[in-house]
Amino acid sequence: MKSKGLLTASFLLLVLSGIIWWSNKKAATSSKAPIESTTTNLLSIPADQFQEVEIQKRDGEAIRLQRFDSKWQIAGRKPLRADPDAISNLLTSLSSLSSDRTVEEKAASFDQYGLTRPAIELSVGDKNNKTVKILIGDQTPAGTAVYAAIAGDPRVFAISSYKRNSFDKSANDLRDRRMLEFDADKLSRVQLQSKKQSIEFGRDQQRWQIVKPSSFRADPSAVEELLRTLHDAKMDLSGTDDEEKVAAEFRSATPFAIVRVSDSSGTQELEVRKSKDDYYAKSSAAEGVFKMARNIGTGLDKSLDEFRDKKLFDFGFADPDKLEIHDGSKNYFLSRSNSDWWSNGTKLDNAEVTTLMAQIRDLTATKFANSGFTTTLLDLTVTADNGKRTERVLISKNEDRYLAKREGEPALYEVAASAVSELQKSAADLKPAAPAKK
Repeated sequence: MKSKGLLTASFLLLVLSGIIWWSNKKAATSSKAPIESTTTNLLSIPADQFQEVEIQKRDGEAIRLQRFDSKWQIAGRKPLRADPDAISNLLTSLSSLSSDRTVEEKAASFDQYGLTRPAIELSVGDKNNKTVKILIGDQTPAGTAVYAAIAGDPRVFAISSYKRNSFDKSANDLRDRRMLEFDADKLSRVQLQSKKQSIEFGRDQQRWQIVKPSSFRADPSAVEELLRTLHDAKMDLSGTDDEEKVAAEFRSATPFAIVRVSDSSGTQELEVRKSKDDYYAKSSAAEGVFKMARNIGTGLDKSLDEFRDKKLFDFGFADPDKLEIHDGSKNYFLSRSNSDWWSNGTKLDNAEVTTLMAQIRDLTATKFANSGFTTTLLDLTVTADNGKRTERVLISKNEDRYLAKREGEPALYEVAASAVSELQKSAADLKPAAPAKK
């Protein structure tokens, strides 16, 4: 019995010792635990008040951004234009920079957080010449956040890793790599000179027209694609930094295209050359010679016919007001009242008219012709926009070819025979609307 009591006492002593050890460990751990707090704003500068931003990295790279009126530059021996979108994203991230939590209210040393020699040091100046420095250090043990501090403030914060990535930028990341700087909506002239031919586009009100080598209607989507190619023409900075080597490649390359874009502020020029499968360019809007992405060649290597509008009618998907068709001895006169179509006082079957209108709207050239138009076979006149737009198209047959032309324009369009015959059949099949059911 005595032995059993001793064993019980020893077990109780062991349990008590364990409880004391665990209690002391918890207290010690608790004293070292991070201090949770509400979100703290590390910067309180509106995005439009930034005047200067300097990014200094631990690896030695330093980037200094300066604002001049509404534009930003990357300062240096040779100042570079900064990318507006990249700068906007950077400033937005800075102006809203806040901590996720407070790690330590009064750190005795920043060494353990990687803040004595920070991975990234942000020096931010506003329009009132006030400067704030933000220090970004090492990752937290969990790896989802990094330590951060404000220079001169003993507090240590944790911010999400994705916020750090917003500032971990190189000069190439922030550089404006556009070769041409323009607003597509403000352009009035575009000239494209290539091996195929020289084409000039002019804007007539809101629609682009081909003005050289002759006056033709331009395909809106083709011109928009050309403008996108020019707007997205950017320097390829992923390769060599040897400017002399790139310049030598440009000089030895074959001339490929010259583009000029004009607006009220003047004209910018882009000269593109090709060497095997690589493209090089220089621009009046950017100093230097640069390698270009290969899509620049695809976007500029187009002929005149690829830019011409192949559609015979422009009234689009708006319902016309009137339609007049002369097909030999057959004549059709249609007018619209609200959603109903009428002919000589008779209400027509709406589905039949819709089919006919779709065929007229979709009349498209298979190719262009220089001559061959003979006696008119089919005469189509469409009135739209409450009488403001009238388009007339004449179609003739020359042997087995159907040629069309728009009134007042010299261009000849060759259209498929099937499109003409289907249109003629739909006009002949027009019938009165079914009587309304009582």
